[in-house]
Amino acid sequence: MEIRPQDTESSWKRTAYSIIFESDTPAGRAFDIALLLAIVLSVVAVMLESVHSIDAEYGYYLRIVEWIFTGLFALEYLIRLAVVRRPLAYALSLLGIIDFLAIVPTLFTLVLAGSRYLLVIRTLRLLRVFRIFKLGQFVGQGEFIVTALKASRYKILVFLTAVFTLTIVVGTLMYVIEGGQHGFTSIPKSIYWAIVTVTTVGYGDISPVTVLGQALASVLMIMGYAIIAVPTGIVSAQMAMPASPAPPVPVYKQVVCHVCQAGDHRPDAEYCWRCGEKL
Repeated sequence: MEIRPQDTESSWKRTAYSIIFESDTPAGRAFDIALLLAIVLSVVAVMLESVHSIDAEYGYYLRIVEWIFTGLFALEYLIRLAVVRRPLAYALSLLGIIDFLAIVPTLFTLVLAGSRYLLVIRTLRLLRVFRIFKLGQFVGQGEFIVTALKASRYKILVFLTAVFTLTIVVGTLMYVIEGGQHGFTSIPKSIYWAIVTVTTVGYGDISPVTVLGQALASVLMIMGYAIIAVPTGIVSAQMAMPASPAPPVPVYKQVVCHVCQAGDHRPDAEYCWRCGEKL
């Protein structure tokens, strides 16, 4: 039987799609692992380039490596756009945007020096590890923490408002007490000092000199220890509340829809759960 050109092209796209977007097959899993390794190596190269001693001796080679990885990621991105049925939908999806942003910083270096260090955004692509190694059950645990934070958001908001008010009041008092001659040159800078003190960070770039100022700072320091424990207690209490038993984590088929890019299909699914397209 004669093979038509469009049949050959369609077969090539199906094979490429299976390798790039799916991790059930050995080829797809090997591709994803190689992609993760390339992401890690590219980020390590950028980090090493920021070390002056290494950059002075190996900077030229590191920049070559950086452009090689950028070229590979750009080729991978173009292939992804070529094999999906709706390239624009993929390009505007979260993973599509992240894939694009992994390429842009290197191109920006042609017009903006230093922008190559933004390549660390490629680490976001490591989120694919959850799909590759089927770590979906950890996503459920993450959702548990997010749910606890959402349930506590109003209490935390009230708490943060009270702390913010406290830092404004104490910062203003410290500005009046100490004045500009002791480093408290303005109310915003005094509020900065109050925030650093109440969070127990204590940079030490500004410190009170007068007895009254030191007394006020001591009170704020003691309050800082109590303040740190409040949001932790709020969230912990919410997480400790009894909840209904979680349903068992379903096993999903690692197949991505050609049309809408939806994943997490049931093992026996023949059609996409989102758009109804045949898988």
